[in-house]
Amino acid sequence: MKLRADYLNNKKIETIYFGGGTPSTLEAAEINLLIQQLANIYEISSNAEITLEANPDDLNLKKVTELRNTPINRFSIGIQSFYEEDLKWMNRAHNAQEADSAIKRVQDAGFENITADLIYGFPLLSDEKWLNNIHKLIGFQIPHISAYSLTIEPRTALAHFIKTGKQPAVDDEQSAEQFLLLMEVMSNFTYEHYEISNFALQNHYAVHNTNYWKSTPYLGIGPSAHSYNGLTRQWNINNNVQYINAIMKNTIPAEVEVLTPADRLNEYIMTSLRTVWGLDLDYVERTFGSSSVNAMLARAEPFKKQKHLLVDKNHLKLTTTGKLLADNIAAELFTE
Repeated sequence: MKLRADYLNNKKIETIYFGGGTPSTLEAAEINLLIQQLANIYEISSNAEITLEANPDDLNLKKVTELRNTPINRFSIGIQSFYEEDLKWMNRAHNAQEADSAIKRVQDAGFENITADLIYGFPLLSDEKWLNNIHKLIGFQIPHISAYSLTIEPRTALAHFIKTGKQPAVDDEQSAEQFLLLMEVMSNFTYEHYEISNFALQNHYAVHNTNYWKSTPYLGIGPSAHSYNGLTRQWNINNNVQYINAIMKNTIPAEVEVLTPADRLNEYIMTSLRTVWGLDLDYVERTFGSSSVNAMLARAEPFKKQKHLLVDKNHLKLTTTGKLLADNIAAELFTE
């Protein structure tokens, strides 16, 4: 933190996010120590959103009670599913009962600002089970829900099992159908679909994530952490021992990428198009020139004709069907 004290140009800290591996293994005293160190170096907003990512099996009564004595005011709980067979298939550490009780325990302790994650689009998940998972979170009155289609990471056990035929491959059609079901149910319960994977009740947008999608600079601290200041992107080495050794020598073990105007425009396309606010064509013109807007609109025309894209108050936005093709559409809009 001391080595990176100047990175944010003395801007007030609006959000702190304990993410990455499993930060819920930290003791309350360690969390307080880290936040106090941040406060010694940066000015932290009095109403800062301070989130802790947590696995359900870590949120026992003792841990939740201790966390009441920290500045943590928001939890991100990785539920994934409320079905035992699904959690075993995903090789998750928690079980279905822990998924259920973790939410109740956090709420009983007085924490109201909670987001929970669900996963869809995997072979074991029928539409009936998927709807039950969604309705269960809604029943808990969780104000923010994130849902992600299962992604098969290379060089994982699951990728190997699929390649060798021991597990069925992910079905894109199933993922699309379950995504459509998700959007329909969340809309019926007045959750706003403010980003492709995120739904929130009124006044419960994730401030940290929203800042990221709006290209606000951020500082990442720790192995593998990423930072962004608007002009460069930086990522720390992902080896713990090498990271610690470098810090002991007062050096930052990181790689830096200087973003070209094309890089910056493409990143803006990718992040803004995923949101309810859409891509601001006036901003693109001010920042990258009218030729960039004209070229982008020309590339967008086929998607507009197919009703995957629309222009609303000079903002380019995805329609419901467009959300199914978000990454592909963004890639087609990229500048060279």
